[in-house]
Amino acid sequence: MWLSVLCEQRVIISNEHGEKLVGLLHQTSSKKLVILCHGFRATKDDSILVDLAAAITMEGMSAFRFDFSGNGESEGEFQYGSYRKEAADLCSVVLYFSKQKYDIIALIGHSKGGNAVLLYASKYNDIPIIVNISGRFALERGIDGRLGKNFMQRIKKDGYIDVKNKKGELEYRVSKASLEDRLSTDTLHSSRAISKGCRVLTIHGAKDEIVPAEDARQFAANIPNHELRIMPEANHRYTGHEQELTSLVLGFVRSHMQSSSPALRPKL
Repeated sequence: MWLSVLCEQRVIISNEHGEKLVGLLHQTSSKKLVILCHGFRATKDDSILVDLAAAITMEGMSAFRFDFSGNGESEGEFQYGSYRKEAADLCSVVLYFSKQKYDIIALIGHSKGGNAVLLYASKYNDIPIIVNISGRFALERGIDGRLGKNFMQRIKKDGYIDVKNKKGELEYRVSKASLEDRLSTDTLHSSRAISKGCRVLTIHGAKDEIVPAEDARQFAANIPNHELRIMPEANHRYTGHEQELTSLVLGFVRSHMQSSSPALRPKL
């Protein structure tokens, strides 16, 4: 049965720090809801999330995409690490829509957003379907590409590192605390802590130039109820393979939605 999109509604939700998270609800006549999470230095308007939201609503479900704190339109200071805080932001979003009587059937995250949905799933056993698109398993890798080879010595000396663009303009500041947050986030432990009742799909491009496909295989080896799809020709942004990505995501959600029990409410 096809259900039309009733409206696209701007929604503001407070996180546990009182910061306002700004998102867009693609509302159909269905109370089944999928929440979408963006990656590092991205926003709710990332084309991957926009495309997925459109496809989800065409399936008759509602979708919500939002900016994590410190990103896009949301309040707060941008942080380099903030893995746990983004999982907590996601919890605030889930609680809000649970109180609005939505049946939250799936969480989907791209890149760092994939880490957010997996961290959430490891802490709260309340959402039946998780989709991790190009998340990073080995968080100790990929840092020197952004911060330089001697980043540990520099940050110990100065307490921060300023990341600049090719024009020499400041893009963001990495504090010692935010770097330590990333390095202390235990992906192995959190992956193994995800309930067997939670169905997890990891999608990754074999030609991902930012996060190697080996990370996806590590998720597959450690998450109890897991399905892995490696797309042979896809890069980190799935350039030219957007339709295949959307098809994989929707197929997984559709196939598991009927057998999933209603989501439990998160425990505070």
